Amino acid sequence: MNLRHILMTGSFLVAASATASMAADCGITEGRLSIIGNEFPAIQTVARNAQDCAGLSEAKANLTADHQKINLAGMQGNPAEYTTAIVANSSIVALVNEDVIRPLDDLVAAFGQDIPKNQLITINGQVMAVAFMANAQHLVYRKDILEQIGMEPPKTYEDMLAAAEKIRAEGILEYPLGGAYMAGWNLAQEFVNMYIGHGGEFYKPGTAQVSINNPAGVATLEMLKSLSAYMNPDYLTHDSNATSAEWEAGNVALMNMWGSRTGVLMDAEGSTPEVYENTTVGGPMTVAGGNSPASTLWWDGWTVAKNISDADAEATFKAMKHGISPAILNDETMGQAVWMIEGYQPAPVNEGVFSAISMQTTPYPMLPHHGLLHTALGDNIADFLQGKESAEQALSDIEDAYMTAAREKGFVN
Repeated sequence: MNLRHILMTGSFLVAASATASMAADCGITEGRLSIIGNEFPAIQTVARNAQDCAGLSEAKANLTADHQKINLAGMQGNPAEYTTAIVANSSIVALVNEDVIRPLDDLVAAFGQDIPKNQLITINGQVMAVAFMANAQHLVYRKDILEQIGMEPPKTYEDMLAAAEKIRAEGILEYPLGGAYMAGWNLAQEFVNMYIGHGGEFYKPGTAQVSINNPAGVATLEMLKSLSAYMNPDYLTHDSNATSAEWEAGNVALMNMWGSRTGVLMDAEGSTPEVYENTTVGGPMTVAGGNSPASTLWWDGWTVAKNISDADAEATFKAMKHGISPAILNDETMGQAVWMIEGYQPAPVNEGVFSAISMQTTPYPMLPHHGLLHTALGDNIADFLQGKESAEQALSDIEDAYMTAAREKGFVN
């Protein structure tokens, strides 16, 4: 499936929010709903509305930044602890590989014929998820600080470095750049973005044989290191939540951040008018003279667990369908995401994701083996950034770690 053709595209426990008198009629007479997913406002909205359905014997959600560490284990039992996992391009792959989510074709035929086809995520000819929002990482900047230094919003990472140097030189901020560079998944994602921007190919054509120890790989690591020189010295501990907190505190002027996070950055809660009134979004940046954005296009969607009863599967499908119905759209929720929902009206906060779509940003690789490379990247980049080894050695370590895992899984000989 070509995701470019999709219309883009800490723990938070959500208790059932509806009373019997307020519960929605979703056509459910029996069955339970148990959601596992990431923690940000758009997903919180979906979870709350799914739990509003009447007739559920159980309605609960575990929304946490650690969802990818626990969703697989929570769906492997029989019956599965979670009846649905909210996933994205990359995180669905592990669930498909381990055979813990079920094809949805029969449920779509029976109860979801009105779901737009561009929301049906097909893998190997079967519907495996229903997408409800698009996401991408893109530029976020303080327009007042850029005006102060007399520079336009950067369109390239080279421009971002130049702006960061000027902000530091003029004594405005010592660490003007931010980013979700936490060692592990977040740092690996930054590599994937930057490597795509450099025109790199992750694998030898038509194979699962990794191929990143090359000039594009070296240039990618060197750019990440150049950017990190303008970040808080603790940047390797900063995930999206920590980076957002740094922004709201007024410590950062420029960063590459998820579109799903920008609504929080542009509201009044937890920040000051100087910061939130001047927080502005731009499109994803390019690098090294390339035309392809150094970013990836994503979708978020929901699945249904395989190891549950038919009643639980039907109830979960109906509840999650209600959770992403047009009824959830209002003045508060419009700005939470680029919703793939009828009636959605784009908000200014989402212009960065729309720019990513219009710039034909490459979708994150939805390959069965790419999660192994993502893990290897996250485990081995920090040593280079800390000056402990060369770029070539770091890339060699990454390739070795990936190949070991890929052989164990049978992706390569």
